[in-house]
Amino acid sequence: MSAVLSNQTAVAAPKRSQGVWAASWRRLKSDKVGVFSMVVVALSLLLVLAAGLGLVARDWQKETGVPNAPPTFMGPAPAEAAGAIAQPKGPNVDLSDIDPLAPKYAEWTERAKQYKTDEAPRAQTLAFGADRLGRDVLAKAIKGAEISIMVGVLAALVATLIGTVLGALSGFYGGKVGDFLEWVYNVFTAMPNILLIFAFAVVFGRGVLPVVMILGLAGWTGIYRLVRAEFMKHSVREYVRSAEAIGASKASRMFKHILPNVSHVALVQLSLHVVGFIKSEVILSYLGLGVSVDQVSWGTMLAEAQSELILGYWWQLAAVTGFMAVFVTAFALFTDALRDALDPKLRGLE
Repeated sequence: MSAVLSNQTAVAAPKRSQGVWAASWRRLKSDKVGVFSMVVVALSLLLVLAAGLGLVARDWQKETGVPNAPPTFMGPAPAEAAGAIAQPKGPNVDLSDIDPLAPKYAEWTERAKQYKTDEAPRAQTLAFGADRLGRDVLAKAIKGAEISIMVGVLAALVATLIGTVLGALSGFYGGKVGDFLEWVYNVFTAMPNILLIFAFAVVFGRGVLPVVMILGLAGWTGIYRLVRAEFMKHSVREYVRSAEAIGASKASRMFKHILPNVSHVALVQLSLHVVGFIKSEVILSYLGLGVSVDQVSWGTMLAEAQSELILGYWWQLAAVTGFMAVFVTAFALFTDALRDALDPKLRGLE
């Protein structure tokens, strides 16, 4: 009898449904391209973290190679003997009769040896070559990735925070609040985005933090528009009305009930803006409006590579282009997979 009751209880027990995030993770894992892109992005972020902690590319400013040393697979550059000056052979000429300081030369030479520093020999080739000063291009590309990716991520966070908060206020409250925020939105979108970025760059100056603020203040408008539309749609739905009926505050309805259901929009826009802001930082640094002169980013490397390419030294351009292409492509593919996994329409919830 007990066995029958236990079987009936087991059959009658309802199956617990998956949560929203568990279902999204399951969909993301089923996308092989998305998982591979996520691994590439994670490894890139770990490399950036290691560079920030000084574990890699710490001596990127050190001149370890000869100027414009080629990559290792090309071998050392041929010596240019055409412009070399032949050194005279034989004993030194006695100049004591015509030069009164000649007897002091030997003494000065010995005294100078006491203060002479031994310079470490420079490598003729490096893995990815060297720039015009002999700095390792690979170390510069890794350090540049730290600056460019950090700027892209932080600026995307700032833009997402501004756009989400303002979009939530405008979409939920409407009325005068919505009209005022719409006016602010129209002011920012009336000017072309690139001109707005340049205007902020003149005001804030150069540096990592100014670039983050510039891109964040100029890039929130698209997120605002999408979040506002989602809040307008969800604020009149039954679950929000039910929360209002049981006494939930406006802040609770906005950020506890509606925001989790529209978070996929903010997350997808966040990942999309990371790629766009990395490109914007590269453009600003290339034009001399980005990071300061004592720092390196992918944009400053492209500016240096432009003058080197004319002389036939292409490896710095190839290195920074390769690093950018791998990260931006992987992040874009990961963003597509994340959007497919988080979109409630694709999950059959709407």
